Amino acid sequence: MWSDVVTPQGIMGIFGKPDHVKMTFPDVQVQNSLPLSLICDNIRDPGNLGTILRCAAGAGCSKVLLTKGCVDAWEPKVIRAGMGAHFRLPIITSLDWDTVSNYLTEDTRVFLADHFWQSIPTETTSRLHKIQEDDYYSSSDEEDGEDNKVQEIPNIPIQSYYEPWARGPSALVIGGETHGLSLESLLLAEKSGGRRLFIPVVPGIDSLNSAMAASILLFEGRRQLKPSS
Repeated sequence: MWSDVVTPQGIMGIFGKPDHVKMTFPDVQVQNSLPLSLICDNIRDPGNLGTILRCAAGAGCSKVLLTKGCVDAWEPKVIRAGMGAHFRLPIITSLDWDTVSNYLTEDTRVFLADHFWQSIPTETTSRLHKIQEDDYYSSSDEEDGEDNKVQEIPNIPIQSYYEPWARGPSALVIGGETHGLSLESLLLAEKSGGRRLFIPVVPGIDSLNSAMAASILLFEGRRQLKPSS
């Protein structure tokens, strides 16, 4: 009666929600952790977020930051999809964008998973790409849509995901499938000297879902940070 699944496993427990500051994590996870952080920007689908957390743990991320607007990381569907990831790395939730940088080192560069790349010439990807006003949303859109029209949008360089980018402390931003990346994420990337990263797909395919894109980019980041793995 209490379970939210049709065929529960027949066991249930009630626990306090863990505090990442007080948690201890497996030694093997800590030893294999890399200077790679993940920032979830308005990820609202529980299955996607759980899968993303599982990928972050598998890739050796040092932490995961969730901005306000993301689904609750401790929602039952997220926990099931995470397959234990919640207990392998710090997950810091409900962050305002102006506090996200407090959880990153000063030398961290912020990179954005972005699929607005179709008009980029194929011969060169590491170049500036014109960003349209409607390509990104602001977390303040719901407060006053008119004021957002006059806000300047930074023009962040874009490159293919397999070109070098993770050369030191790095943070990857994954946007939700409904709204995509927020304007605040672009501002943070610009401030840190980061770039937008795209994954080439067959023409006619709009984009990959958030969890799939996160998996590809996180493990590419791991490969670049730890070439011997």
